[in-house]
Amino acid sequence: MSAEIILKMAGGLGLFLFGMSQMSDSIEKVAGAKLRRILEIFTNNRFMGMLVGIIFTGIVQSSSACTVMVVSFVNSGLMNLFQAAGVIFGANIGTTVTSQLISFNLSEYAPAILLAGVVVVMFVKKPSVRKVAEVFIGFGILFVGLSTMSQAMAGMKEEPMIVNLLGSLTNPFLGTLVGLVLTSIIQSSSVTVSIVLLLATQDLLALPITLYIIMGCNIGSCATALLASLSGKKDAKRAALIHFWFNVIGTFIMYIILLVAQDHVVNLIQSISSDNGRFVANAHTIIKVFQVVILFPFSKLIVKLACLCVPGEDKKINYRESYQLKYIGEKVVFNPATAVVEVVNELERMASLANENLNRAMNALITLDEDDINEVYEVEKNINFLNHGITDYLVKINQTTLPIEDLKSIGALFHVVNDIERIGDHAENVADAARQRKEEGISISKVAQEELGEMLEMVNKIIQYSIDMFARSDEAHMQEIIALEDSVDEKERQLQRAHVERLTRGECTPEAGMIFSDIVSGLERVSDHATNIAFAIKDGEKDAEDEDMIVH
Repeated sequence: MSAEIILKMAGGLGLFLFGMSQMSDSIEKVAGAKLRRILEIFTNNRFMGMLVGIIFTGIVQSSSACTVMVVSFVNSGLMNLFQAAGVIFGANIGTTVTSQLISFNLSEYAPAILLAGVVVVMFVKKPSVRKVAEVFIGFGILFVGLSTMSQAMAGMKEEPMIVNLLGSLTNPFLGTLVGLVLTSIIQSSSVTVSIVLLLATQDLLALPITLYIIMGCNIGSCATALLASLSGKKDAKRAALIHFWFNVIGTFIMYIILLVAQDHVVNLIQSISSDNGRFVANAHTIIKVFQVVILFPFSKLIVKLACLCVPGEDKKINYRESYQLKYIGEKVVFNPATAVVEVVNELERMASLANENLNRAMNALITLDEDDINEVYEVEKNINFLNHGITDYLVKINQTTLPIEDLKSIGALFHVVNDIERIGDHAENVADAARQRKEEGISISKVAQEELGEMLEMVNKIIQYSIDMFARSDEAHMQEIIALEDSVDEKERQLQRAHVERLTRGECTPEAGMIFSDIVSGLERVSDHATNIAFAIKDGEKDAEDEDMIVH
């Protein structure tokens, strides 16, 4: 084979791989957050999950991206294995969209599409528009690479050694092995099937063997999710195995059918295909649809098979007491599209710890329970650990290809971490006051205790409403939060006035009065931090939009 053909083939493959990656990543940036919400909402039953899987993978052009996201969802507890099975089945159909698109050979239009994308990126400053343009750049590069590879393969037809080598590939097992190994290395069945499509178009591969290579590609596509699941929990590994067993069992069934009626299957697909390229694309789609139709009724059994392969349960960890990250720790499958969701879950857990610690400290202030005081300090250490862990993770994911909507919220999440940590600090301040009161024998009147209880109840309510609004984008309590914040401010003023009157009448010692005044002020500041948490994401997105307008 001449060096020119080798270089042209290598260059075309490089452009094709880069274009595929660029297009897929750009689509995830533009639509990843919306697609993620669709996955969260519409996967309550397996059939809807399958439809969502088809749509998601068809848009993103990558079954690997979809299955890794599903594995990540399962790992985080956002999706169970039965829901995951439906989405994974759908993803296997959605991945055939790429080969169908390529079979139409849009290479003639690729340079114009590529130029349009480059012009937008160069002259338009608005980030959201530039991200969409990057999708077109990826699309254009993909087809330029495809055209280059096609030209190289046309030259291969003049090389007897290559023609004889590819022509000798008739063994079904060997064809499956070739597809499996290539896809495992490239980590994209769409790319491998596209190469098979080009080879078939140039008559370098016999049509029957392409069926077996396609089935090997399907099994090889499981490598990405399997590798991603290795660092995850057992359910994450089971989700990846659902994908693996679906393709292995589906391939086994197709093998049996092809052994019995290979010629009939080839003739059937040829009858609905205008050329060899369309044959490969149609074969890919038909095989996948057939496998889903056959195996969908048995999806529960496939889930059970995956559970048999990974028996037992994960070691139970008391995350409230241990210094470990639950959603973004070592046992988490990292995926840019779900990274912010996992941060929000971790922040919600951190906020609950801080709120509980505040109540524990306030209880210790009244009861002077030494165990409660000590526990406040221990939990505060855990909160500080979470503060550092979450902040480091936010810095890390801010450097990855996050969806645009998620990228807008990163700045706000940094503020939320800080606000929650400050609530924890106020709980520690109350514990300090409790210890001082115990050591110095300072008493607090029943009236003062009742007043603190009333204010704490208001603060607890605003914290809970704020966590709900932040974690679930639930704006049902927005007006109540605003009203409560005003009420807490007014309550603080009332209690400070009442405290001064008690001091004037000699009903309160200066030491007790100082503790009372500090705690009332502290509770008011906790209310401020809670309000900041509630409106953090909305304010962050608004700031991001304002920046877009300024840049534009």
